[in-house]
Amino acid sequence: MKNYFERKFVISGIFITVILVFVIRLFYMQVIDKSYWMSANNNVLRREMIYPGRGVIYDRNGKVLVRNTSVYDLMVVPRETKDIDTALLCQLIDIDVKGYHTRIAQAKKFSPYRASIFEKQLSVKTYAKLQEHLYELPGFYVQHRTVRKYPAPVAPQLLGFIQEVNERDIVRSEGFYRSGDYIGATGIERSYEKLLRGKRGITNTVVDVLNRPKGSFMDGKYDTLAVSGEGLIATIDRDLQQLAEKLMSRKKGAVVAIEPATGEILTYVSAPSYDPNKMVGRERGNNYAKLLKDQNQPLFNRPIQAYYPPGSAFKVVAALTAQQAGVIDQHTIFNCPGGYRYGKGNAIMRCEHVDGPTDLIKSIQRSCNTYYGYTFAKMIDSRGMPAPEAYELWREALGKFGLGQKLGIDLPGEKTGLVPTSEFYTKRFGSSKWQSGYNISLSIGQGELGITPLQMANIMAIVANRGFYYRPHLVKGIGEQKIIKEEFKERMDAGVEEKYYEPVIEGMSRVVNLPGGTGYRLRIPGIEMCGKTGTAQNPHGENHAVFFAFAPRHNPKIAIAVFVENAGYGGTWAGPIANMLIEKYINDTISLPKDVQDRIYNADFLTSETEDKLTS
Repeated sequence: MKNYFERKFVISGIFITVILVFVIRLFYMQVIDKSYWMSANNNVLRREMIYPGRGVIYDRNGKVLVRNTSVYDLMVVPRETKDIDTALLCQLIDIDVKGYHTRIAQAKKFSPYRASIFEKQLSVKTYAKLQEHLYELPGFYVQHRTVRKYPAPVAPQLLGFIQEVNERDIVRSEGFYRSGDYIGATGIERSYEKLLRGKRGITNTVVDVLNRPKGSFMDGKYDTLAVSGEGLIATIDRDLQQLAEKLMSRKKGAVVAIEPATGEILTYVSAPSYDPNKMVGRERGNNYAKLLKDQNQPLFNRPIQAYYPPGSAFKVVAALTAQQAGVIDQHTIFNCPGGYRYGKGNAIMRCEHVDGPTDLIKSIQRSCNTYYGYTFAKMIDSRGMPAPEAYELWREALGKFGLGQKLGIDLPGEKTGLVPTSEFYTKRFGSSKWQSGYNISLSIGQGELGITPLQMANIMAIVANRGFYYRPHLVKGIGEQKIIKEEFKERMDAGVEEKYYEPVIEGMSRVVNLPGGTGYRLRIPGIEMCGKTGTAQNPHGENHAVFFAFAPRHNPKIAIAVFVENAGYGGTWAGPIANMLIEKYINDTISLPKDVQDRIYNADFLTSETEDKLTS
């Protein structure tokens, strides 16, 4: 009997304990913890993502390059779509009935109970029409977001574009991005993505059974604010950029201009180009596909990815490195009979003229191939060591000028260019006993040498600075504090003493400013421009026109490189473009004769028309 009563009390105690647990839990759920209450009210709550505006991008003078414009995504919760007037919805957003059913099927596949995008990037005009009828479309609502707008459609390869994230982007972001988000895909949109993107917010809105908003839930207690992205100040000058793109219209090539004192890029042109506004909106996919198919490759970022033989402009680097190596000085004279003979077969590398006795300054002014054939031979064959070892010393000297390596610009996809190793030639010739005659074309910037336009503009900045440079960059200020990244403040030494620059600069000045110079027609009134023409041989067609320069000679403000593919002579095509850009930047004038200007503006070197005139 005693055991019976003991068991009775134990069982009663268990029941009382269980009941107490349920009561306490119910009290917690209903009074203390509001999350369950919110969950119970999900059928009348709409949880909307608030997307921040990406940071605005300005040019160096405060002019807007990239801003934001409003668009609207039509969202759908499939299980709530009942008795929809399909024809009305299709008419409002300009899709067909088949498109409606395809979108609904995709939304159901994602989740019948969770909202997903039904149609992206509706315009303000479309949204206005749709808003009037949303109460007739249960399960549908509109989510506001912003996309990019380009008031002056310039520099698309520099600025880049945004696109919807893919699975790899989502995984790499460790949960930051979600399906339907946008991310910087190219250009500085990609390089500065974490600064530009901002921070998302959340708003909880009460809606009635007709899908009409009735106000904020709990006075916004559970809402979070969106934080806009940081603004950027780009280094480019918008007006100068527009002029450069106009000058390069209907041409292939590149223009890069740098402020020597800072490394800031003033102009960055990859031609042919395209209107960046075409990469925004509902037709973006179609436009992108057309650009990909365009045989003129407007999406190819030539300033940092194209390898060009620099041609005679490379003689500037050759003269500087040879002086530093001690194999020549400014008084060294070689006789030019019209060409440089080399090798056992008595081959000849010809000059454009017979220059006779030629010193360093004259060799730059007259662009004498013979002088640099002799110079290269002394660099490789006459230094008391095997030619491959001497060649590697030469190659190392080029590396200090930034050749054969990345300069570290704040853009994705920069290429190194090509300066072949000694092993490359040893393998090619089947022996390590080769000498300068085997690759003599390197002496005048031909052969296997490949240099990006950015690298050659940077060489002009080095010469303008008499021996140093700052990493070329495209953003000069981040946020309200206008922060500059530390790596762009570092002064880089090119490995050649300052005293060796003056004879080279004198020769470059004579190229433009004295009769007999290869660029004499390009002189600018009141500005001592120092330049070098080049005509880079192209085995696949017409030669490339090349011109490099900086100005003025003292206290330089701009260094520039211009490449025009398949155009011919540098002084005829690339030189006038550099001339106009330099004078415009320094004096805000253009004094080149109008007939020369018209010839440049109207020249067409493209292989064909683009399919829909997307390129400019």
